[in-house]
Amino acid sequence: MLLPDLLRRHQAAFGPVLPVDLNAPEVARLDFSAANPVVRDADLRDTAAFDALVNDLLAAQHARIGVGGYLENRVIYRRSPGLFGDPAVPARSLHLGVDVWMAAGTPVLAFMPSVVHSVADNDSFGNYGPTVILEHELEGTTFYSLYGHLSRAELAAVQAGQRLAQGEAFATIGPWPENGDWPPHLHFQLITDIQEHRGDFPGVGLVEDREKWAAFCPDPNLVLQSRWLNP
Repeated sequence: MLLPDLLRRHQAAFGPVLPVDLNAPEVARLDFSAANPVVRDADLRDTAAFDALVNDLLAAQHARIGVGGYLENRVIYRRSPGLFGDPAVPARSLHLGVDVWMAAGTPVLAFMPSVVHSVADNDSFGNYGPTVILEHELEGTTFYSLYGHLSRAELAAVQAGQRLAQGEAFATIGPWPENGDWPPHLHFQLITDIQEHRGDFPGVGLVEDREKWAAFCPDPNLVLQSRWLNP
């Protein structure tokens, strides 16, 4: 059985990834594609200005939490072009996870019993910053979840091989600049095959490889189950 089908079968048993209701009225979907002129025309290289832009987008929708991004063709990666593509080839801009934009310090929870696969501090501008990858098993199928832009404070306490109970907090959303120099948010991504990666996995791909990446990285809303992420 394909992983998306397995996830649908077990949705009722999943716990939250964050201790908030992602179906609440104070949650809004944020668009970071070129279709949003506010984002398209902004200079995002300055993180403080980017943070103010995120807060303005939330305020415009009377929200305090933003969600979105799965398979979105984003313009925001132009802030760090060297990270997402060789200048000789098209830059990567297809986002492979869901971002939840909310306050630094918010705990991050294991949505099901898990084992810590790997941990890393991807410490460069525009990268994940502190990152944790968890390993899961459903009906004999192994899959992974990635949590990026975390706080450094808890990272030392998370070790590969560590077992986590469902609902156990293992990290918090990090502040900038230590979170890769982004406005505070959690990057949450599902992965079918981690391959040789440890503490890192592509979170942005080439638009022309959309079908391949969608197979590698199923829709995170199969776990998050937020109405704001439905098409």
